[in-house]
Amino acid sequence: MVYDLIIIGGGPAGVTAGIYSARQRIKALLLTKSFGGQMVHKAVEIENYPGFEKISSIELIDRFEKHLRSKDIEIKNEKVVGLDKKEFFEVVTDEGKTFRSRAVIVATGAEPKRLNIKGEKEFLGKGLSYCPTCDGPLFSKKRVVIIGGGEAGFETALFLRKYASAVTILERGEKVFASQEIQERAKKEGINIITGATVKEIKGKDFVEEVLYNDESIAAEGVFVQIGHAPDASFAKNLVDVNDKGEIIVDPETYETRTKGLFATGDINNGRMKQIVIACGEGARAALFAYNHLIKNYELDSIN
Repeated sequence: MVYDLIIIGGGPAGVTAGIYSARQRIKALLLTKSFGGQMVHKAVEIENYPGFEKISSIELIDRFEKHLRSKDIEIKNEKVVGLDKKEFFEVVTDEGKTFRSRAVIVATGAEPKRLNIKGEKEFLGKGLSYCPTCDGPLFSKKRVVIIGGGEAGFETALFLRKYASAVTILERGEKVFASQEIQERAKKEGINIITGATVKEIKGKDFVEEVLYNDESIAAEGVFVQIGHAPDASFAKNLVDVNDKGEIIVDPETYETRTKGLFATGDINNGRMKQIVIACGEGARAALFAYNHLIKNYELDSIN
């Protein structure tokens, strides 16, 4: 079987591409291990998505998924580990399956960056987390440290303040880069902010007990790493060019890569702005340009 289009990724860009491809009545398959993308990690309510003055990331993800599943599109919960092109594109998943298609949209977003310090791997799931919305409630009345003083770090701190007995932000730079508004909110909530803090090690016995930074330490039962995200396009390395950040380089008009029929949209590509609403817009445009590619190059049985 050959699909007209395979969409890789279940975040805002991938879901929107799926909805638009279904509207074009083409034979489409969406592959994703889970839905939401980076929205899963967003700790505060979303206040800049049109139609909702305020909505939680979990609720918005749920609405996205329900909307997608209401359309005529095939969905499989599998992770893509390989992508190549012969006569057709060949997409390989972690279950050892290969799916073929005439066009592909990559919308895999980005993964949380790692600290690469001693104790990070050892205490993952034992007090250390990259996902505040997933694990935050587990730290009720406990001391928590957030590593990273950007917008995401402050959002995480405000979210965790509802549960934790004490919240501290450790920022490597001499100043933080979060908005002034969120900094003021953090101060009102009694969140401790330490700048110029280079984290060296996370220590404990069975679970996290302290974080070492510079020549000091701070006691903590929980650590949340919020130092940004990095794309991973390695599964498509034979078909795309990437920049120094690992983002897939695309045509800014069509989102097509150097390989005809292969598109990349959302946070995986080299677009400068990374927002939920922008990812949705890019997903819609990529789906429409993929459709244009299909009707120009193939006779599609699935199109009425």
